Amino acid sequence: QVQLVESGGGLVQAGGSLRLSCAASGLTFSSYVLGWFRQAPGKEREFVAAISLSGNNARYADSVKGRFTISRDNAKSTVYLQIDSLKPEDTAVYYCAANRGAMQTNPQFYDYWGQGTQVTVSS
Repeated sequence: QVQLVESGGGLVQAGGSLRLSCAASGLTFSSYVLGWFRQAPGKEREFVAAISLSGNNARYADSVKGRFTISRDNAKSTVYLQIDSLKPEDTAVYYCAANRGAMQTNPQFYDYWGQGTQVTVSS
């Protein structure tokens, strides 16, 4: 049974930082592209970042470039999202997801999802 479990969310002031983690089990972690998505209340789920199998390549949404950094540790079956310079508009539930294809931005291409972790940024 595949499980993705996010952690690290919380309430932070604007300008602050958080590091989200997503621990995976039940799959060959190094065979999956990992992505982070987010969903704010009343909005569709949107792509944030994705990372290649080896971790050498990453892709970001324009809205987070320069502030978010995705990384992975295949030995620990964990993917991370370092979030810096947080803005109130970053408030959302953040999800990690896994797919065996490319670094897709469309959530429909992802096979497995975590339950999400809430990030709330106060102004």
